[in-house]
Amino acid sequence: MTGSDPTQDGTGLFSVRGRTALVTGGARGIGALIAQALVEAGATVYLTSRDAAAAEKTAARLSLLGECFPLTADLATEGGCRGLAEEFTGRAGRLHLLVHGARTLPPAPPAGSGDAGWDRALGVNLKAVFHLTRFLRPALEAAAGLGDPARVVTIGHTTEHTTEDTIADLDGSYGVASDPASDPASDLPSGVSSGAPPGAPPGVPSDETSYAHAASTAAVHHLTRQLAVRLGPRIAVNAVALGPFASYPPFAPELPLASDTVGRSPLRRAGGLDDLAGVIRFLGSRASAYLTGAVIPLDGGLAATR
Repeated sequence: MTGSDPTQDGTGLFSVRGRTALVTGGARGIGALIAQALVEAGATVYLTSRDAAAAEKTAARLSLLGECFPLTADLATEGGCRGLAEEFTGRAGRLHLLVHGARTLPPAPPAGSGDAGWDRALGVNLKAVFHLTRFLRPALEAAAGLGDPARVVTIGHTTEHTTEDTIADLDGSYGVASDPASDPASDLPSGVSSGAPPGAPPGVPSDETSYAHAASTAAVHHLTRQLAVRLGPRIAVNAVALGPFASYPPFAPELPLASDTVGRSPLRRAGGLDDLAGVIRFLGSRASAYLTGAVIPLDGGLAATR
């Protein structure tokens, strides 16, 4: 993608120009791609990270393309979600599009196999979606128009649709991370391994770290449908279930995991910026005004092979 579409004047069916978006986990990885796609299309974007320096660096880069502002928040707790909602509302007032991009994997065993690992995964991956949406509901409703609701988009992955024996293989390869609150390696205590196979990059989980992440993702997809029913008609809620994306470390072209998983996809490639941009812009624009409660697979057909 080379830049914003000059035909988007703010009134086009697929336009997000002039809209305000909040992207959690927006400093790195998939979250950063989503933020970039929206900035380039003319939206004003606030991105969040637990790492203030990372948020500021990404926002500075994207500010060369449009309007982008950093916010620092740890979404693992209800208080963190409340604080972010209050800060955002104080700065922007209205919110047209909320994208829940922050994800985390618990540490590998033994550190991540107890309640602490599960609590962290469920806190960031699941409960933050509920709490932040709840706290931002007034800002979302303030942005809603007649026949054009405000939007909430949750980011999951297609492991919800896989069988048990493939979850450990596929989980972690689906690119929804890389905020420190989302990067499995950065959540580990000093000296604790990520649990990845020897020589694998950060982001490849062990079998046991997959359970909490995959379970929380399936729950987010169900929560998406529940929120869609409860928050309509002024707020529409949809999910994007991602397949492999090239921005995520395990899908560097030289790694075996990339060729193995992408090779099972009918389209035989990982996703990229344009693929995300099309779906995210659609979900944030008037074009999706009659869509809510959907889980949209963006995985090159990988889920269809299960």
